[in-house]
This record gives sequence, C-alpha cells and structure tokens, in this order.
Amino acid sequence: MSDHKRMWEKLNLDIEAHDGLLEVLGKFYGDIYMSQDNRLKGMEYMDFVLSEVHGLRIKELQDAKAAGRKVVGTFCVFVPEELTLAAGAVQVGLCAGAEVGSARAEELVPRGTCALIKSFIGFKLSRLCPYIESCDMIVGETTCDGKKKAYEAFAAHAPMYVMEVPQTKSAAARALWRAEIVRFKERLEELTGKAITVESLKAAMRTVNARRRVLQRLNALRAADPAPISGRDALLINQISFYDDPERFTAKIGELCDELEARVAKGQGVAPAGTPRLLLSGCPMAVPNWKLPYVIEGSGAVIVGEESCIGTRNTRDLVDETPETMDGLLDALAERYMKIDCACFTPNDERMDNVAALAATQKADGVVHYALMFCQPYAHEAMKLGRTLADKGVPLLTLETDYSMEDVEQLKTRVEAFVEMVS
Repeated sequence: MSDHKRMWEKLNLDIEAHDGLLEVLGKFYGDIYMSQDNRLKGMEYMDFVLSEVHGLRIKELQDAKAAGRKVVGTFCVFVPEELTLAAGAVQVGLCAGAEVGSARAEELVPRGTCALIKSFIGFKLSRLCPYIESCDMIVGETTCDGKKKAYEAFAAHAPMYVMEVPQTKSAAARALWRAEIVRFKERLEELTGKAITVESLKAAMRTVNARRRVLQRLNALRAADPAPISGRDALLINQISFYDDPERFTAKIGELCDELEARVAKGQGVAPAGTPRLLLSGCPMAVPNWKLPYVIEGSGAVIVGEESCIGTRNTRDLVDETPETMDGLLDALAERYMKIDCACFTPNDERMDNVAALAATQKADGVVHYALMFCQPYAHEAMKLGRTLADKGVPLLTLETDYSMEDVEQLKTRVEAFVEMVS
C-alpha cells in the first residue's frame, strides 16, 4: 500500500470511492487544462499541485500537525488568514466545486440548497475530503442564510466555529465586525495555546499581503492584448492560493509573472490579438468547478478577469501593516475585510462600481455574470449589475447553473451567441 493510501486510511477516507474520485478528476483536469495551447512553463507547478492535491499537500498538513501546529479550514474570504498565521496555525480553503455526495448532503440540508453548500457537506459525509479530516477547527461565516443553517447541522459532524458577518456597512455593523475579529483572535489563541503578538501579526500581514500583491500583478498583466494567459489557468492559480503554502505560492507566482511580462513584451498570447475579451463575475468557483470557463474559452473568447471571491474580491485590497499596537492592527484588519463587496451586504453599490471599473481596466468587451442556482444574493445583484453596465455600454450575460454537466450544451449555445454579439 502506498504512503498516501496509508495516510488516507488514517484520515478515515472511503479509499475505494476516493480512488474513483481522483481518477475522474484527473481525466477532467486533463481535458480542460492539459489540452490548452501556448501554456506558460510556470503552470507546470500548478499542474503538480493539482496532481498532488490530496497527496503531498495533505502530507504537509499532517507533518505540521505532528509538529504541534493546528490546521484551520475556512469557506470564505472573510476569515482573516493573518490571525491564523499569527497564531502559528495553517489555514486552508474547504469549498468544494464538484457534485459529490448530494444524496447524503440532503440528509442535512434541503434539496433546494446551492451546489457549493451541498458539495462540502457531501464530501464530508461521503468521507472523501482529506482537508476537512485534517482540520482542528472549521470556520464558517454568516454570509448567506443557506450557510448559516448548514453550519448549524454540520456542527454535529465537524469542529465548527462561526464568525458573524454583518449585512450592512453602518457604524454599528463595523463595530460588530471589529468585535468578531477580536473574538476570532481569542479563539485561535485558545486553540493553539499561542498568544498572538504585534510582531507575529505584522509578520503574518506581510505574508498575506505579499500573496495579494503577486496576484494583483498577475491580474494587471492580463490587461494586455493579446491576453498572455488563459482565464482557465488564471482561475486555477487563484483556486490554488487558498490551500498552498502562502510563501511558496507567492514565490512561484512571482516567477510565472516574470514569464508573463516577457510574453507581453513580445506581443505573445494564448489567443490572437482582438479575440473577444470577457470578464467573469459573481459567485466563487471552487476546485474543480471549471465548467463555465471551459465553455467560454471554447466558444472563441478569452477570460481576462474574475470579479469573485476566487479573484479580485479576495485580492483587491491590502491590510495596512503600519500600526504598532495590537488595537491598531486589529482596526486595520477589520477595515480591510469590510471592504469586501460580497452580495450579502445591502446596499452594495460599491460592487457595481468595482465590476464596471474592472471591466474597463481589463479592456473587457462584455461581462458574464455567474450565479449558482438557488444563490439568491447574486441572482438579485445580477439584475442591478445589468443596469449599471448598460449605462456604461458594456454587454452583460447572466447565467445560473450548478456543478452538473447536464446543461453544458445549453450554456454553450448562450455563450456562443454572446461572444458573437460582442465581437
């Protein structure tokens, strides 16, 4: 038996079902990613990470636990990784983007729950996710009613902790969020037995900001025409950022950006200059939710930006590293995370402005707004965004889908028509 399988057995995974899952995902990845032309050499690292997504990275987490570190799992960009790192713990993303274990998930949540929620519950109940099984604490957040009620049920199966995210950005809401930041800090100190100091928090801020900066650099390079990297590869990079070692990831993406800059200087791209350029906006896309980008780029367009939690919503703003007191640093954390323009907020005019600005910066010919079925906040905001973009003369295509492949042809028909129109 391989070392990986022994590790998975210790984590109580369903080995036979897990082997089947990895086989399917491997083929899916090959069809969507390895079939691309003109890929960057730097993407070889991403291919390696995905090939070992349940292997070497899980081994690293187990080694960290053996050395006394704790592993914290999260579902949302609202959970401040700076505090987790400052407490000496490791933070990994847990969102799942595959239709797995839906029948099991519906034992805990209604059938009409969005695919993202059902997926992470399905992975847990089907014993298929080594990340969940590696966690000493799983942090949820109140960004939607579906998640709130799902965490309530999920708590019987995993060590849950929930942060309360306010639904407005009033002074009272900001005070609530600042208090939640403090409460999370105290919970991490209790979990790890390690006090978070000014020095450890400032160091963690530098680490997380460095990762944000390199992803900002990547995004800025995508404004070139011809586009130097495919939207599929850019999405993959953003997805991997949630569970790879942050310092190693930052270094590797820095190298990839060097390669991108050389490509831009030579006028080289993954598609010819003048290829229709689209911005993808809306709900997050967790691994291995690559269906829609594959459809879009298979329809004669190139994706030049993502306005989502797996994109600029996560990387646009930095934390102020300059305060020299704990209160000042916690204020800076609270301020930065309240800039996130999640659809849970009302009103949320800043998101409309941010999408329009990103479309202009990336020279997008149109915007595709993606919402998971049953995700009411983003479905509502698609209507408002349509009016904002119409005033800017930017076409918008709104799509609702889930993780199944049953609607691929329908999506392809609509996307192809949209690409022809923006051409």
